[in-house]
Amino acid sequence: MARPKAVNRMPEYDLNRRLAAEFVGTALLLATVVGSGIMAENLAGGNVAIALLGNTVATGAILIVLILLFGPISGAHFNPAVTFAFLLRRDIGSGEAAVYVAVQVAGGLVGTLVAHLMFEEPLLMLGATARTGIGQWTGEAVATFGLVGTILGCLRARPEAVPYAVGLFITAGYWFTSSTSFANPAVTIARSLSDTFAGIRPADAPAFIAMQLAGAALATALFGWLAPARGEAKS
Repeated sequence: MARPKAVNRMPEYDLNRRLAAEFVGTALLLATVVGSGIMAENLAGGNVAIALLGNTVATGAILIVLILLFGPISGAHFNPAVTFAFLLRRDIGSGEAAVYVAVQVAGGLVGTLVAHLMFEEPLLMLGATARTGIGQWTGEAVATFGLVGTILGCLRARPEAVPYAVGLFITAGYWFTSSTSFANPAVTIARSLSDTFAGIRPADAPAFIAMQLAGAALATALFGWLAPARGEAKS
């Protein structure tokens, strides 16, 4: 039986199709993150734990679906930190990485606007939720390290498991990290423009993004050594 094509590696589709997949996938991801946060908060009756649980389940589930849908087309990055990891591994060129990141950020912003529109919130607003401090910064580094490590480790051994592993890691990350596991610069930027349950103050976003990229770089280095690509030295 032929081995399934690994998601997150660069597949044989032209750049326009890959960028469209990244844009739509990231938009749907943010529509889910922000929209489910609004819905959960509306229905939870002030119980923050229940609201977070609703937000968690929806996000983990949609990630599985989106990676299954778009993985064979674009690699289903939906995340500049993931694209950065593949750039470090030289699985994607710098020019393509730059446009991947641009469409991911644009898609995230569009998805956030769509969520606001669906729930009749103001389309344009700034996040007001403070998310700062060493604890939350560490949480973002840990979350992104774990996410990138999950992807790279599964790609080496079980590529067909990537969608499920990513969805499960993010589901867990909502609860075991202090930051609720943004783990994604495009998500962070988009959520800084939403004064809803999922929001973050714009002033807090740069530190989150810096820690996300640091976590991605560390995971790339470690898993490049732990699980080198086939044919690479293992010493």
